[in-house]
Amino acid sequence: MTDRRNVGGSAILALALLLAPHMTDARAVNMVESKPQAETTIDGDHAEYVVRFDGPVNHYASRLEIVQDGRVVRTLRPLQNAAVDVLFAAAPVPAPGSYHLRWTAISGDGQQSSGEIPFTVRQ
Repeated sequence: MTDRRNVGGSAILALALLLAPHMTDARAVNMVESKPQAETTIDGDHAEYVVRFDGPVNHYASRLEIVQDGRVVRTLRPLQNAAVDVLFAAAPVPAPGSYHLRWTAISGDGQQSSGEIPFTVRQ
């Protein structure tokens, strides 16, 4: 005759082993490169804004903004069909001055990370 406690304990252990790999995957993504790079000076009338991460990002939930003196001067819409680990947007270059490209990335499992990349627009 089978002891029900052993069967129940085995089922819980099997479930825990199945879920364990997915629980360890939950993490925020880290930025690995950007365009513009930090402290870069850009010019021209059009710019591409690219932030690459060390894992997949949710393009719909993630955000890119151009910020000057703490206020958002332009909200950028990340391209939805960019590479899975990239937030990409293109827009007209803002007026000359100092800015930050502010990014908020949501990983595939919902973890959030954020940062700012300072850049300057040439006079």
